[in-house]
Amino acid sequence: MPQLDKSPDDRVGQNVEDTVLGDLIGYRLKRAYMQIQPVAQQVLAEDGLRVVSFSCLSIITDNPGIVQTELAAALQMERSNLVVIIDELEQSGFIARKKVPTDRRRYALTATLRGRRLRDRAADKIRQAEDTIVGCLDKEDRTRLMAVLERLEDQRT
Repeated sequence: MPQLDKSPDDRVGQNVEDTVLGDLIGYRLKRAYMQIQPVAQQVLAEDGLRVVSFSCLSIITDNPGIVQTELAAALQMERSNLVVIIDELEQSGFIARKKVPTDRRRYALTATLRGRRLRDRAADKIRQAEDTIVGCLDKEDRTRLMAVLERLEDQRT
């Protein structure tokens, strides 16, 4: 049981009690993400990308001709928030935007060769960076973790 009568100076070097947070899945997922995200940000910044722009480029690369509404749904983002990111990717020459022939108000998004190469290179760098963090997990643990995370994600659909 924590002692509340200790001064802050007396607590230096002692472990902080945590009787609730450590048992919450969401909290543990957030803590794991907080280990991985800065590394991913650093690796992507080397190529002039952010996590969100890499995510967009990756989905567009895997789904040539995807429209903004579908991209927003895939990333669980507001469509209006994607406009700036799509503009940046297009201006950088990583994607092309073409009007959909059957609906000229919509644009099909496709990764350029340059964009596909960047996505692949960045993905490899992120995987390598993640390996430095999750290296304590063997292949079986990683496979099991990914399966559990997929099941959790599938609960929302």
